[in-house]
Amino acid sequence: MEANIKAAVEAGILNYGKVDGIETAPEFLTKVIQVFNTEATYLEKLELLDQSFDDYPLFDELREVYVDLLLMNFFSNDVLKLEDDYLDSEEWEAIEDETIDRGTELLNIFLYLGECKDDEIEPELDDFLKEFLLVDEDEFQDEHEIYEDIIANQILVDSPYAEIAKVAKGVNPRSEVYELFYPIMSFFSELKPSDQQFEEYVAVSNNKAFDLALYKVLSTYYNN
Repeated sequence: MEANIKAAVEAGILNYGKVDGIETAPEFLTKVIQVFNTEATYLEKLELLDQSFDDYPLFDELREVYVDLLLMNFFSNDVLKLEDDYLDSEEWEAIEDETIDRGTELLNIFLYLGECKDDEIEPELDDFLKEFLLVDEDEFQDEHEIYEDIIANQILVDSPYAEIAKVAKGVNPRSEVYELFYPIMSFFSELKPSDQQFEEYVAVSNNKAFDLALYKVLSTYYNN
């Protein structure tokens, strides 16, 4: 596993467990790391990851976020063991079709943060939306629709967590970014939060364990 992926995997599970007082967080984390490190195909690892969440249902809320992290681990590590053009193969296309409904929109942010590191630039919400997702381009209107609530509230990156949390309550529950809105906007507002800022963030959260886990995952992924 890449160091930043391993750190993000740990941060999400342990902080989720800490907020909800789940004593099995360390053993669940050990099981998940074993899945990431096992020698198996992507689909086999995905099945093992699902089984891990099935065995520890208290963490189920994090399942699809960890599907994103598993895919990032595949891109950064596992794919290096395969043929150079594997991601252009019919086999991988079939896997994409089979797993199209898995994961969350955080995957795009993980990919964007990787590009930021490669280009040695600081992540910014406007850059993510316009230069990475190309939401202003006619041929990318699907992305524009998905991120509509985030696009409409970009000004929140200059607001305190309490204001972001307040606006988050008004996001359409059917939106693909509904549960992600508060952590995503907070992350772009403060890329390297202090312990005190995390406390302020959690204090006004509507879903404390989940929101803290996601913010920790994003900030840890970026800062390691």
